[in-house]
Amino acid sequence: MLVHKDMVENFKLQFPGFVELDSSSIQHINVNLFEVKRNKKAIVRGLHRHQNDTPEEKHMMYKEHMDMREKHCLAYILHTSGTTGAPKIVSVPHKCIVPNIYHLRSIFAISPDDLLFLASPLTFDPSVIELFLALSSGACLLVVPNPIKMMPHKLCDILFHQHRVTVLQATPTFLRRFGSRSIRSSVLSKGTSLRVLALGGEPFPSVSVLRSWREPGNRTRLINLYGITEVSSWATYYEITEQMISHQTGEESCVPLGFPLQGTIVEVQNEKSYKIDEGEGQVLLGGRERICFLDNEFILPYGTMRKTGDWVTLKDGEMYFLGRKDNQIKRHGKRLNIEYVQQSAESLAHVEACTALWFQEKQLVMFVIPNGPLEKKFLWKELQSHLLSYAVPDDLVLVETLPLTKHGKMDTSKLNDMYCEYINEKKSICTVLGAEDLWNRLQRLWKTILGLPEDCPAVPEDSVFLLSGGDSLKAIQFHQEVDILVGRPVTGLVEVILNNSFLDIYKHISKSVQLSEEHRNTDISQSTADNLRNIKERDSRIKHLGKRKDQAIMELEGNRNLFISLSRGSRLLGNVLLYSDTMAQQHKLFTGLSQELLNIFEIHCMNSDSKRTKKAQYRLCGQSSPISGVASTQTQGLLYGFLCLQERWTSDTGKCVDASPLLVKSAIRDSLVIYIGSHSHRMQALDLPTGQVIWERVLGDRIESSAGVSKCGRFILVGCYDGSLYALSNHNGETHWIFTTGNAVKSSPATDFLSGLVYIGSHDGHIYALDIEAKQCIWKSHCGGGAVFSSPCVSTEPYHLYVATLEGLIMAFHPPTGRTIWRYACGKPVFASPQCSHDHVFVGCVDENFYCLSHAGEKIWHLSTSGPIFSSPCLSNLSGCSIFGSHDGYIYCCSSEGLLLWKHKTSSKVYATPFVFPNPCIEGRELVAAASTDGDLYILDVQSGSVITERKLPGQIFSSPLVWESSLIVGCRNDFVYCLELFCKNAIK
Repeated sequence: MLVHKDMVENFKLQFPGFVELDSSSIQHINVNLFEVKRNKKAIVRGLHRHQNDTPEEKHMMYKEHMDMREKHCLAYILHTSGTTGAPKIVSVPHKCIVPNIYHLRSIFAISPDDLLFLASPLTFDPSVIELFLALSSGACLLVVPNPIKMMPHKLCDILFHQHRVTVLQATPTFLRRFGSRSIRSSVLSKGTSLRVLALGGEPFPSVSVLRSWREPGNRTRLINLYGITEVSSWATYYEITEQMISHQTGEESCVPLGFPLQGTIVEVQNEKSYKIDEGEGQVLLGGRERICFLDNEFILPYGTMRKTGDWVTLKDGEMYFLGRKDNQIKRHGKRLNIEYVQQSAESLAHVEACTALWFQEKQLVMFVIPNGPLEKKFLWKELQSHLLSYAVPDDLVLVETLPLTKHGKMDTSKLNDMYCEYINEKKSICTVLGAEDLWNRLQRLWKTILGLPEDCPAVPEDSVFLLSGGDSLKAIQFHQEVDILVGRPVTGLVEVILNNSFLDIYKHISKSVQLSEEHRNTDISQSTADNLRNIKERDSRIKHLGKRKDQAIMELEGNRNLFISLSRGSRLLGNVLLYSDTMAQQHKLFTGLSQELLNIFEIHCMNSDSKRTKKAQYRLCGQSSPISGVASTQTQGLLYGFLCLQERWTSDTGKCVDASPLLVKSAIRDSLVIYIGSHSHRMQALDLPTGQVIWERVLGDRIESSAGVSKCGRFILVGCYDGSLYALSNHNGETHWIFTTGNAVKSSPATDFLSGLVYIGSHDGHIYALDIEAKQCIWKSHCGGGAVFSSPCVSTEPYHLYVATLEGLIMAFHPPTGRTIWRYACGKPVFASPQCSHDHVFVGCVDENFYCLSHAGEKIWHLSTSGPIFSSPCLSNLSGCSIFGSHDGYIYCCSSEGLLLWKHKTSSKVYATPFVFPNPCIEGRELVAAASTDGDLYILDVQSGSVITERKLPGQIFSSPLVWESSLIVGCRNDFVYCLELFCKNAIK
């Protein structure tokens, strides 16, 4: 029989002869399937609505509700503690609790010879079970004063040595307070008096923990109880078999929740509220008369089912507890169940007991009672080897005891108080630091976080965290420990840890806590002091490796040095659009220029989705006419099979290259030059066709800023860790101007080709507008308190300057004046640079979302990923789609309306910005170059996301690739700049 979903419970009550079958295949039409299981006569009676029943039978059959106002209905009333949800008033009928007592008395085989312990307070419903198990069977009940319960060792002696209790029902936390040694020697010893140990109210210990607790020869029955106060008291039970404990495997299985107790119905529903027999879902408990009244309820239908908020997985007919839905947290882009962390830690031999706390929804803190002397660093290593990387706690606190509620459960409120007190104590100890003390403590902390032995050599000053075994999660942990160490937040430290050397980290922290330069130079090691002096001396060093001075060309260029530049994210810029000469005059003036450069003169708008910019970029890459006969689908498939990347040349910079390349093509000089900086403080100008070093400069500190070019084209602009923006001559690297900000400059400069101003962000929290030729700061504007890591973006229509900050703000400024037009708060730091189209502003955030805003600062849509976004977006010239990477390891492509078009899984996190470029062989198609941090380069089809080719470099890649015609240029953390050639193995004729 098919029964409508809304009438199922009523049908079950009216026709108990029908059994519900699996209805998953038809639940989409809101019906359930029932089958006759009783004899024909009984079914006929049911179908004829019991016309021959006695009046008493009819009264019971037609009564559809339980009313708490009826005489003798209620047994007791209690309040829930609120440990697993909002506190409630629960009114428990006799008919609900009595079957529980009878069935458990039978399972436990209680007799007058037994001695039960009243472990639960009278405000906790399991106490009713303990009381009436004893009273209904003539057994004894041991009651001890509450102060004794707070003394684990004394209580253990009273229960198992003085009085020899035979049946104990308690929470796992209550039992753990005895300690593993006492549990093994007294509670679960070979000669223990305890016949039955029933644990419930919290997740049951793992089999490996039970095995460690039991002394060989112990025969105590171990039972897992599960239930909720809203269907008082217990709902299921499962007895652990001897085979489960003795059979040790590599992967320890969890203990099932087991079988329903008398009168109890257990259902599992998925998120769509459909009943399931396999997979994950939420538990519902109830039964015809297993009903309790909550708060203001006074009448309920028989068979009412309650949602528990507990999630389980059904596998092979067994039900395994996963945890409460509100105990599942999202951490580092992954969903994590806190019970998993606790159980994994508890299985370690050196852990007596533990619990995990999600402190202020920011930090995962593990409280551990050690099993004997234990060093934190050893425990860190153990946890890192047993837990998934995103599950490793942020902090460990070693304690002597864990706080319990009066019901014997873990007291989360007191844990929060304990951790606050713990933090304050650490701050009071660590707030006053000299420079030498800070240096030494950072050395120890570095070794601890990375799991290095204390007696290993001192950390070299040029050590990079990621290259020394660190990752982003350990960097966050390092940051938190430093905050505690110095007694205040150190802003921007995570980024410094991830990208810079140990010395840079030290300098950043020193500046934050305002240690004097004098102390720093006198207290730290002599080698460090020498290093700091050398950095200052390097400021004016110039190294000429190729002299290409030509005075005639310099005079001809003057203020009319026409050029185009190409940088990360496919940003194409140039100054040719600013002159009012007609195209014919320009052609006459620059006779002999290559055709693609003349085509560039048509550009009239810098926005990346401008039709003319699209046309120009295709022409500049040599696409004025695609290869004849290769536009067919067959040829495309053939080309994909044979397109490859091979190394053309490399340039050694001496240290990691995280900066992205800038390409400048000069109309006068007919040259193609790559400009790129390095951690070695070097800035190189490289000839693209040959890789020859044209010139090289050594600046005052490391360079992570990608270079830009001034409006006049004569100056290359690059930011530096020493807090300066350097304006260098494009042809020999000589210094034109050094503009100094208040902190490191990692932002790349953005040139406004309307006003000629250059905009640069600084970690001092300001955005600066500079007139490079006049060597003048026109204005500076504060960015709301956050450092500016990303690069500004200029929009000509509307005329806005967009800036993103590590405080989580996206801001629009008026370019000529620096006036704030609007601001949008993401709530989390923004490392990615904004990119704008004619209608939209796009940017990614570490909150794992990719945002699309209007030019008025209103959010239009966002696309969620599963990891922080550091990669800046790149826009397709054909479709207008946005392509970006995420730390979840995917490259994403979404439409301008926010629809996910495709995503491609890479081998690691994606930090670099993708680069879209015309397909060199197929007209009307685009390719995208992208890189993952482990050194893999990918060429993907923009339309489908399919892989065209890939190549691995021998180092990590944080630099963003750039493609010009058939050349791909990118920096690598093995100290080299690479130029790779994109070619077909078998050229199409």
